Amino acid sequence: MSTALETRLGYVFRDRKLFDRALTHRSFGADHNERLEFLGDSVLNLSAAALLYHQAARQDEGQLSRLRAALVRAEALAEVARTIELGRFLRLGEGELQSGGAKRESILADALEALLGAIYLEAGFDTAQDVMRRLFAPLVEALDADVVRKDAKTQLQEFLQGQRLPLPTYTVLDVRGAAHQQQFKVECAAPALGLKVEGEGDSRRRAEQEAAARMIERIARGGTQPVRGQNKPVLVDARALPVSKEPGAQPADQASGPQAAQRPVQAHNPSGAKTRRAHRTPKPT
Repeated sequence: MSTALETRLGYVFRDRKLFDRALTHRSFGADHNERLEFLGDSVLNLSAAALLYHQAARQDEGQLSRLRAALVRAEALAEVARTIELGRFLRLGEGELQSGGAKRESILADALEALLGAIYLEAGFDTAQDVMRRLFAPLVEALDADVVRKDAKTQLQEFLQGQRLPLPTYTVLDVRGAAHQQQFKVECAAPALGLKVEGEGDSRRRAEQEAAARMIERIARGGTQPVRGQNKPVLVDARALPVSKEPGAQPADQASGPQAAQRPVQAHNPSGAKTRRAHRTPKPT
């Protein structure tokens, strides 16, 4: 006899232990769903990619990537999980139950991926993909590649690539809290711009997104410009560069040669106050 959850999934498990494992959070016991979640993540990504490839035939690779990212992000997974009331069926430890774990976005998203992984193990990819398509159909219909907002990490990456600069790096600085309520601190570094910022979140993914968003804000606010011609880029204040009124003339401080590349650029500042770097770098969109 199928459960209410299996009816909503449109799939009935033959292996009841596998079904229970997919619904078990690590706070409940050792036989939890994290390995199934790992597998289900790949099943979901491939299912979403195949679905979009056929249904969004006019979209290019970049648009397809953004559409897939919108489908498989934690918020979308949690939304789907709520439509089937997945939280009601989760097996959680006492601490998670008391802290509202059955409604927590990350737990719901992980459990949905675990279920897809379990279906794949028992019935194969085609069946798992069919389940994914039914569950995600309302989200797919609502997607529009022209209005899907790029996430902060994608914006930052595309901006740096457009400037022909190395990609940013993300480093976990700290993980605090109990296993079921961890808080991550991540550093985002853009070495070519000499910048480092930090972000926090209840998952590594969220912390990285927060750090990337702060990096975008910092670049837009600070006016950093990489200067090539040396082994290491340096930052300049664009306001300090003299502007020539003669067409084709080159500012003195931008003269060619190794000595010019090494010469620091100073802004005119009669008051002696610290000069804020001007913004000359296009803001990422």
